[in-house]
Amino acid sequence: MSTATVTTMQSSQQPVVPKDFSAKQPQTIRLYPLSNYTFGTKETQPEEDPSVLARLKRLEEHYDKHGMRRTCEGILVCHEHNHPHVLMLQIANAFFKLPGDYLYHEDDEIEGFKKRLNERLAPVGSQFSGEGVNEDWEIGDTLAQWWRPNFETFMYPFLPGHVTRPKECKKLYFIQLPKKKVLSVPKNMKLLAVPLFELYDNTARYGPQLSAIPHLLSRYNFEFVDENDNVVAATPGTPMPEGQIPRTKVLAGDEQDQGMADYTEGGENGQGQ
Repeated sequence: MSTATVTTMQSSQQPVVPKDFSAKQPQTIRLYPLSNYTFGTKETQPEEDPSVLARLKRLEEHYDKHGMRRTCEGILVCHEHNHPHVLMLQIANAFFKLPGDYLYHEDDEIEGFKKRLNERLAPVGSQFSGEGVNEDWEIGDTLAQWWRPNFETFMYPFLPGHVTRPKECKKLYFIQLPKKKVLSVPKNMKLLAVPLFELYDNTARYGPQLSAIPHLLSRYNFEFVDENDNVVAATPGTPMPEGQIPRTKVLAGDEQDQGMADYTEGGENGQGQ
């Protein structure tokens, strides 16, 4: 497997191609360029709870009535300069989260998850038209499960042995983005495209769940296509052209992201979510 395809190779010296090295791996994932997608905004969606304590109190009420809360979040991946980027939401210039939410207690897992994704990211009314507006969500593999043992902020990627009644389970799913899709984000949030290298080992900014995403995605091989559906690169990736180093991009929202400058140390992402 080569870094760049033969048709896009710019060097006259062809690399030595090793034997196939993809045994026992999932099917190669095709990633489309960020420019294929249309982004807009819609009405504000206020947070349900004014504080962390209020949120935990509501979790306790849910548990008393319906048992363990089921939460679903999606890892949506596209590419920029042949490097995977994850789409995520930013709230109040500090708190990052993946699209999704807890399921309503009566809902089926997958259909309920699609409903939550539509609430958060689907365009409303006749705001947009054309390809990608009514494209259904393609829910892929479950990549991780995070457990909340008690009515507290900390979650773990394992269930402690002494815990028999967890209060919440959060599942992270890989979501295969289609060739075209229209996404609308609430006005009080920003939609970001964050490169994997920024997430990796960056718990201070993104917290333990989001900074683990590069580990979760490392099981996949990717092929990167351009706007004309031509495969221009494949895992293990291509060297970055000079002046085209990826960084977090604000796709929809009220202002430009300032990187680490807008992070308040001790924010919720660093406290276990």
